[in-house]
This record gives sequence, structure tokens and C-alpha cells, in this order.
Amino acid sequence: MVLKEDQMDVEQTDEEIKRKKIRGIVMEAIIYVAILFICIFIVPKYIMQRTIVDGPSMENTLHNGENVLVGKISPRIGNLDRFNIIVFYPYGRDINEYYVKRIIGMPGETIQIVGSDIYINGEILKEDYGKDPITKAGIAAEPIILAEDEYFVMGDNREISEDSRSIGPVLKENISGKVILRIWPLNKFGLVD
Repeated sequence: MVLKEDQMDVEQTDEEIKRKKIRGIVMEAIIYVAILFICIFIVPKYIMQRTIVDGPSMENTLHNGENVLVGKISPRIGNLDRFNIIVFYPYGRDINEYYVKRIIGMPGETIQIVGSDIYINGEILKEDYGKDPITKAGIAAEPIILAEDEYFVMGDNREISEDSRSIGPVLKENISGKVILRIWPLNKFGLVD
């Protein structure tokens, strides 16, 4: 059987089309695998992760069982401010226990609690995040001078919160991220203040 040139070109073209189709499918699969890898491993470790609030120490702002998204870039670039809510490892990253608290004192400041008032560098801090007045100053009954890599944090439910008054200042290296968004329950979905 003798094939004409036109028939050979058609056969080659069909084969080229099949090869291109297979290459396209393989490339698409590689792209999907890469996206999946980024979503499963890179985003939660370095960019953003979901965290579940455990306990009542942040009431009335956050409640037990609520799900929040934590931005992990802010601590790395030094973008933390007073009153931000953060997630941190109180006993270091080697121990898989984390807390959710509010930043009260910034690096380099002097913190003291007298009665139910918080003093920053000798001046009363004006804030209304506390659910109840402070009755326990803990280690902040005496002035605490924060180092350049330390933060003083407190829970909004001041009467039951285990925070810097008992565990001491939080090292910047132990801060996992800043709470940005409440995602569950849906009726409370929105930015967290």
C-alpha cells in the first residue's frame, strides 16, 4: 500500500495533535498539583491559617468554638499594633499549645496594673476591651519593662484569662499571627476588632 503525501501529512498532523493534547493534559495536571501543594502546605504555614478559639478568655470579642483566620505575615514584617488580637505559643513553638489574646503593651514600654487601671509608661491606658474590671494584676503589680522583642498581652475576659499577668511577656518569635477575620459562626462573619 502506497500512501500519498497528503495522507502522510494528515497522519503526522493527527499524531502531533494527540501529542499536544497529552502534553496539555499533563501540564494542566502539574499546575493543579502545584496549586494544591501551595494551598495545603505553603499557605497555612506561611500566609494564613484557620484557628479555633478554645475557652472564654477572649469574651465578649471572641467566643469558645469560633473559627478565625490568622494572618501570619504581620509578625514577620513587624506590623503589630496595640489592641491587635494575636495567636502565640506561650511556652515556645516546640510545645503545641497556643493562646489567643490582645496586645496591650508594645516593645520597649513599661507596663503596670494598679487597681483596675493599666499604665503604659506611667499613663493610664484608655481602652474598653475588658469584659470586667481587672481585679488581679499578677506580675504587673510591679512595673514590667518590655524588651525590644516582647509584648504584654491580655484576654478581654480579664477575670479568667491566663495571659502576660501570669505567663509573662510574649516574645515576638513565639507570635504565630494576627487574627483578621471571624469565619464561623456565619452570622458573626467579619473582621475582628
